[in-house]
Amino acid sequence: MATGSYLEFERPIMELEKKISDMKDFSIGENLELDGEIAQLEKKLEKLRAEIYSSLTRWQRVQISRHPKRPYTLDYIEMMCTDFVELHGDRGYADDAAMVGGFAMLGDRKVMVVGQQKGRDTKAKLYRNFGMAHPEGYRKARRLFFLAEKFDVPIVILVDTPGAFPGIGAEERGQAEAIAKNIQTMFDIRVPIVVVVIGEGASGGALGIGIGDEVFMLEHSWYSVISPEGCAAILWRDAAKAPDAAEALKPTAEDLLSLGIVDKIIPEPERGAHNNPAVMAERVKQQITEALDRLGALEVDELLRRRLDKFRRIGVYAEL
Repeated sequence: MATGSYLEFERPIMELEKKISDMKDFSIGENLELDGEIAQLEKKLEKLRAEIYSSLTRWQRVQISRHPKRPYTLDYIEMMCTDFVELHGDRGYADDAAMVGGFAMLGDRKVMVVGQQKGRDTKAKLYRNFGMAHPEGYRKARRLFFLAEKFDVPIVILVDTPGAFPGIGAEERGQAEAIAKNIQTMFDIRVPIVVVVIGEGASGGALGIGIGDEVFMLEHSWYSVISPEGCAAILWRDAAKAPDAAEALKPTAEDLLSLGIVDKIIPEPERGAHNNPAVMAERVKQQITEALDRLGALEVDELLRRRLDKFRRIGVYAEL
C-alpha cells in the first residue's frame, strides 16, 4: 500500500524526511541555527535509505513496480522518442486502449513501439482497463508487428501489465488464441525485436508481447507466470500470503537473469524509476539503441535462429 508517494516499507524514510523538513521550518521560523542537527539527521536518512534499498524483499520489489507514480509506456515513448504516430484498432473488432503502439523515431532510427498502458486516475484506469489487454489488443499488436516487418522497421516492446483481461467477453473473443498467435508471430517476424519489462510482467498477458531477440528488465520490475496474489489465492486460498508467494515464484529481475530468462537488468535511480523518470528513460533508450545496433548487424535467418534458440534454452527437462 502506498502513502502518497511512499510505499509501506518506506514509512521510516517518510517519517525521517518529515522530521528534517519540520526542523528546517522551525529553524527559519524561530531564526535558530540548527544546521548541525539537520546535517546529522540527513546523514542518518542517507544511511537509512541505503539499508532499506540494499535488502529489499521480492514482495517489496513487486510493490515498487506498481508505484502509482512509476512511468508507463506512453511516458517512456514521450521521453525517448520523437514523431510518435499512434495506430489504432485490430481491423476486426475494436481498438483496445490497454495496448498502444505506432511508429516513432528513436534517435535517428525509425521503430515500431508497442506496449501495455495503465491509467493514473480512476477515469484513465477504467479507460485503459488497468493495463489488461483484451484479445483485440493483442491482435492490434500483431497487426503492428506485421506492419513493422513490411516496412523493415525494428520493434521495441514495453511490457507492463497485471495480466491479460480475464473477463467472459475476452474469453469469448479468443483471448488464449490471440496470445498464442502473437507468440507464434513474434518468432517469425523478420525484423529485430527488443523487449523491456518496465513494471509488471504477469503471465500470458506479458508473454503475448514478450518474445524478443533481447529481453531486458528494469531493476524493480517483475515477470512471472502469475501474480503473487494470484498464486497465494490458489495455493493458500489467501491473497494475504502474497509475500510468501513472491519468495516462491522468484519473479524479480535478479532471479530471471540468473535463470537465463532475461538478458540484462537496467538499473533504476534511487528508490525507483518514479523518482527520476528522465534518467530512467535515458537508460532504457541507451540499452535499446545498443541492442538494435547489435541485432541490426545480423542476417535475418541468423536473427530468427538465435531468437528461437534463446527461448528453447529456457527451462530444465529430462528425457526418459
